[in-house]
Amino acid sequence: MEYRKVPKGTEQISIIGIGSSAIGMADEKEIEETIALALESGVNYFDMASADAAPFPAYGRAISGNRDRVYFQIHFGANYKTGKYSWTTKLDEIKRSMDWQLKSLKTDYIDFGFIHCIDERTDWNQIMSNGVLDYIQQLKKEGVIHHIGLSSHTPDIVNQVLDKQLIDMLMFSINPAYDYRHGEYAIGSVDERMAMYRRCEAEGVGISVMKAFSGGQLLNAKTSPFKEAMTEYQCIQYALDKPGVLTVLPGIRNKKDLKRILGFLQAEEKEKDYSILGNFTPQDAAGVCVYCNHCQPCPVGLDVGLINKYYDLALAGDDLAKDHYINLEKKAEDCIKCGHCNSRCPFHVNQIQRMEEISTYFGA
Repeated sequence: MEYRKVPKGTEQISIIGIGSSAIGMADEKEIEETIALALESGVNYFDMASADAAPFPAYGRAISGNRDRVYFQIHFGANYKTGKYSWTTKLDEIKRSMDWQLKSLKTDYIDFGFIHCIDERTDWNQIMSNGVLDYIQQLKKEGVIHHIGLSSHTPDIVNQVLDKQLIDMLMFSINPAYDYRHGEYAIGSVDERMAMYRRCEAEGVGISVMKAFSGGQLLNAKTSPFKEAMTEYQCIQYALDKPGVLTVLPGIRNKKDLKRILGFLQAEEKEKDYSILGNFTPQDAAGVCVYCNHCQPCPVGLDVGLINKYYDLALAGDDLAKDHYINLEKKAEDCIKCGHCNSRCPFHVNQIQRMEEISTYFGA
């Protein structure tokens, strides 16, 4: 397993976590065995936005004695009073739901407490005005919550929350379909979404990824908006390559699903290669560097993706990005304009022009 550090903390998070939306379809014994296998395999990050209440007690039993090895992402607004998931912004309902979730999970603290599913401005205004945000912040002061997070599908809302410097983590839907304006949650342009990912990285806000497969649509040529199927491994790598991303949270149903997903860790690079996207991404995505490094190897040793990343982060306001760039062994000014990277870029980025632009920016 590989791990990525929470920027505003010491936690090292597994790059593959578990989404619990579908695991309630299994019986309790299967859920417990699946979670035990996940822990044995190095998975340590578990999202608890489940479709029903069933997984919570099973999780509590599965992690008994191993709480210090587990990071729970728990949602303020997910409600299970009927046994099935529902969404609420009412403070009293949220408090009752939190009490039940913590008792079921057999824990007295929350690693990552998320303001749940805020997609519209009216929802965010309500959370701020009805006492929910105050309640969450008080729990943070008391040490019950270690980090505050937000789950959303809307870049504009995310940016509003980032402006207030409230959160350490963001749960966001990242996949090629949504990034390229296909699907119900495809909110924001390519540039807008990429700018948000960069802002999160620049400001030290980690991202946990939901809907990496676009609800399974991307895995089937008949349902994919691109009319061509991608693989789970391609989608996972696509998400992990985005700025700020710490972990991807596939929804699994059982041990079989988990074993297949964990195969990503041993997969060859060609199995994760998503450069196929360059054949069917829309026109407005052309020319946007996504740091995929399909242009490698550079004949003179430039890390083209990393150079682009430091430049974009610097533009987004990351004060450390310039220092990181200066300490690179090979910089943009070392480009010999051979065109190798341009010919290999699946997203049609003119990297020769970018290297000139970057060299001028950092040289100023």
